[in-house]
Amino acid sequence: MHGLKKFVLWLDVPVEEATNKKIQAYIDYLRAKRLAPKSINTYLDSVRGFYDYLHYEEEISVENPVRKGYAQRLSRPLPRYLRDDETAILLNALENRRDRAMFMMMLRTGLRVGELANLTLGAIDVRRRSILVKNGKGAKDRIVYISDDALWTLGEYMKVRPCSKSKKLFLVERGVYRGKPISVRGIQKRIEYYADKTGLNVSCHHLRHTMATQMLNADAALVTIQDLLGHAWIKTTQRYCKVSNLKVQREYFEAMERVMQRMSA
Repeated sequence: MHGLKKFVLWLDVPVEEATNKKIQAYIDYLRAKRLAPKSINTYLDSVRGFYDYLHYEEEISVENPVRKGYAQRLSRPLPRYLRDDETAILLNALENRRDRAMFMMMLRTGLRVGELANLTLGAIDVRRRSILVKNGKGAKDRIVYISDDALWTLGEYMKVRPCSKSKKLFLVERGVYRGKPISVRGIQKRIEYYADKTGLNVSCHHLRHTMATQMLNADAALVTIQDLLGHAWIKTTQRYCKVSNLKVQREYFEAMERVMQRMSA
């Protein structure tokens, strides 16, 4: 209601006569007040809801002046990732074989936490060192690959994996649910435990971002990273370029070295 009151006090015509241009002017007014895009969208939602109420509930013949395209674009935070020293700290803290296998898989394959929880034994092709990820985001299947160190941790886990009829790869190890598939929340609790243990600001998604950043710094092509992560749009993958500067830094100095050599020749 605060947003609606603010609009009514600002409006210099009866509410029934508000037009699209008035809404655009109102947005400019809110911007001039240095309101965040999220706050502006909240105000617009209040105004849009008010006009919907007038039209559908009060049956007043009035056109809603707030169009869907007026919503302000929200800034997306850049992906957060672990530095190499932080990655080493985390890996050294993973004494449990299951946990080490789970988080090495995420760190080396870029799997989402839901994709990790849904992994089955049959999805792992040890000979090809690949994983078939079924029904990933957008209900799409894709193939990812397993590095040697991640494959080794998986083998170590299989030696102690509880006996179970479940086809899921990662299982609960203790308590009444022993032998049942570990849930997404269960995996998240484990990474929260290690975050508290090491003092690192780390989540499951940070491991995915770390994999992408490390691949980029190792000169992997963006389209390759896009395929491995299952991004529908290359623009999503390109966000890692804003985070990872090592490749840009390296190419800059290599190019500048050539420029200086030409100028001094």
